[in-house]
Amino acid sequence: MPGSLLGTEVRRVEDPELLRGQGSYVGNLRFDGALHVAFVRSPFAHALITGIDVTEAAKAPGVVAVYTAEDLGLPSLPVFIEVNPQCARYPLASDRVRFVGEPVVAVVAESATAAEDALELVDVDYEPLPAAIDPEQALEPGAPTQFPELGSNVAAGVRDADDDVLAGADVVVRARIENQRLAVAPMEGNAIAVLPGDEDYDVTIYVSTQMPHGFRAAASKVFGWETDRIHVVTPHVGGAFGGKVGVIAEHAVVIEACRRLGRPMRWTETRSENLQAMPQGRGQVQFAELGLRSDGKIVGLRCRVIGDTGAYAGFGGNLALGPTRTMVQGVYDIPKVSYAGIATLTNTTPMGAFRGAGRPEAAAMLERLMDLAAAELDLDPADLRRRNFLQPEQFPYTTLTGASYDTGDYDLPLREALRVVGYEDLRAEQARRIEAGETTLLGIGMSAYVEITGGGAGEYAAVEIDTDGGAKIKVGTSGHGQGHPTSFSMIIADALGIPMERVAFVQSDTAQVPRGGGTGGSRSLQVGGSAVREAAELVLRRAKELAASKLEAAVDDIVLTEDGALGVQGVPTATMTWAELATVAEEEGSPLVESTDFKPDGATFPFGAHVSVVEVDVETGYVKPLRHIAVDDCGRVLNPLLVRGQQHGGAVQGISQALWEQVSFDEDGNPVTASFADYLVPSAADVPDLEVSNTVTLSPRNPLGAKGIGESATVGSTPAVQNAVIDAVRHLGVRHIDIPATPQRVWRAIRAAKSGEPTDPWREPPTAFDTLPVRESAKSEDADEAVA
Repeated sequence: MPGSLLGTEVRRVEDPELLRGQGSYVGNLRFDGALHVAFVRSPFAHALITGIDVTEAAKAPGVVAVYTAEDLGLPSLPVFIEVNPQCARYPLASDRVRFVGEPVVAVVAESATAAEDALELVDVDYEPLPAAIDPEQALEPGAPTQFPELGSNVAAGVRDADDDVLAGADVVVRARIENQRLAVAPMEGNAIAVLPGDEDYDVTIYVSTQMPHGFRAAASKVFGWETDRIHVVTPHVGGAFGGKVGVIAEHAVVIEACRRLGRPMRWTETRSENLQAMPQGRGQVQFAELGLRSDGKIVGLRCRVIGDTGAYAGFGGNLALGPTRTMVQGVYDIPKVSYAGIATLTNTTPMGAFRGAGRPEAAAMLERLMDLAAAELDLDPADLRRRNFLQPEQFPYTTLTGASYDTGDYDLPLREALRVVGYEDLRAEQARRIEAGETTLLGIGMSAYVEITGGGAGEYAAVEIDTDGGAKIKVGTSGHGQGHPTSFSMIIADALGIPMERVAFVQSDTAQVPRGGGTGGSRSLQVGGSAVREAAELVLRRAKELAASKLEAAVDDIVLTEDGALGVQGVPTATMTWAELATVAEEEGSPLVESTDFKPDGATFPFGAHVSVVEVDVETGYVKPLRHIAVDDCGRVLNPLLVRGQQHGGAVQGISQALWEQVSFDEDGNPVTASFADYLVPSAADVPDLEVSNTVTLSPRNPLGAKGIGESATVGSTPAVQNAVIDAVRHLGVRHIDIPATPQRVWRAIRAAKSGEPTDPWREPPTAFDTLPVRESAKSEDADEAVA
């Protein structure tokens, strides 16, 4: 049908409701007689619980119940990705607490105020224990252990056989690189409201989550209900970024309280609770070595990476063993790779996923090494990258760690980014400032990246045509701001000729959508969108059969007309509208609806290049970002407006990691970034204008030719900014600055270099790596499984 919407900018159909204040979040929902839950949380990072007295709290005005772990008797929480089964966590701590903010007692009251007031009346006796806070120190012999029965803080670990991967190198660059811990910090924290059972369901749960069906499965495991007896609804979600996955401790307590008391129950996380207890992201310490010949060709890469799991072996620490390793080869033709990873327990907030989940960490490590190598070899950093890029004719390409790259042209976005930024002119201006002795210097940094998206399970979708001629989409993805209603309606308009405004969109309700994988790993368009397209094609096939029967024509002669009807090719008067077709289907006893479970042919591998331009004040260390250019390749671009929004959001979070954000704890494990007064999140005034564009390299692994875009800009932006900061002061002797590149860190690095004792970026990794078991296969399991 002519006039396809695909590839054009279409405004988001979901925005008017949100902009007019008509959206419903979990916290907006009102239920008669609802009780409120609040939690007594541990003030210690590590301690034994020697006694709990709830007598006075139970007598407080408005209090209905007070629960300890012993009262509830709940099983351990199901985990999204299990790191070590011996590190089980229960909804409320009983004998030991393992991080500040861990819930110990739950208070249920008639109002949120009454519940909060009663918390002060709970008396918990603790016997403080030594705590392991820093993941490197946690690996030292004699470090305090969270689970003494393990004998160490190593939750999991594995290494490749090291067959002297750096042999033949003329130059080896080495660095210890921090990829700091970040707070997910969504606009809306965790929230849940639970209703008692009725004749249809044992429980109805309204929850802010990325994966409603996954939440239902986890709740079934904890409480023993059949999955079809659990109704999960996710209304609007104010951001998730990987932090809202599965049944967490507070969820389990609220559900159990509802089951026991038979009344609606709710809990909404405060901001301080969110910054203390929501699983956090990143948190790697990387020891990386890159060997090169004198002509700039890479001969080998050796990496030893510590992933901080936080308490209870949070799965985020395991990303160092999975996705970071899978993507460590990046965009380069590297002949040999050796990788070792340790998931390390610490007495800090458990670690989970954050936008990119292991892939930004890999790119940041590799791209930092490339700039170190360029400086050592006195090569332009763009030139060094070009000498080592995988070439388009090498695809499909399987990396040494088992990632099966689909398509790529890695030099294309780098060329475009350098053209847009005016690279040669910037280098000239940089040299002029240095020659003139100016104190505000210019830095130009770049990164080239590839990441993995959309692998693993397939996705459900159904398309139904109503008797009024409109369409309804049901899909198992669960959008929380990405634009799913818009993009999926565009697919229906393109496939069936039904205007977008006539398309209804249903998601995130397990009573209406029978199954689904939710949203994560940048999978929604390429997997969910392909499912919608496939279901639409099935509807069209059946509609053609109905039309052929009524119009007395061959099925092959039935076509979509320009006005969105079905007709006989070459016979303009022989047509049927979608309303007529749906009515015929109803009369025949079978509505015009088709469903499918689409399974992709494998993961896809978006790629791109980012260039950052910053100014650095050498007298104060202050860094001002001036420009950021992102050229990302996500395969086919369905709606440039939505893609641009994802690029902007990802780049801002990546720039923020490079310059401002970091979760910090004091030596006793107390969080010192427990509010937005201390945890630095940028405003619009802090971030430069973002200059984003795309190249298009189609993927053969789904019918749309699409790759993910939700996390790509987060992968590419952070190392570009970090490299830019160091580039500005490299001539002074500065070799490396860890992120966030705060004024204090930059100033100290400059001062050390000027004193003739520049900070060495390398130190030897912990000896714990030497004791790890050797991986049986050099390659990972199916790379699809590495996607978070």
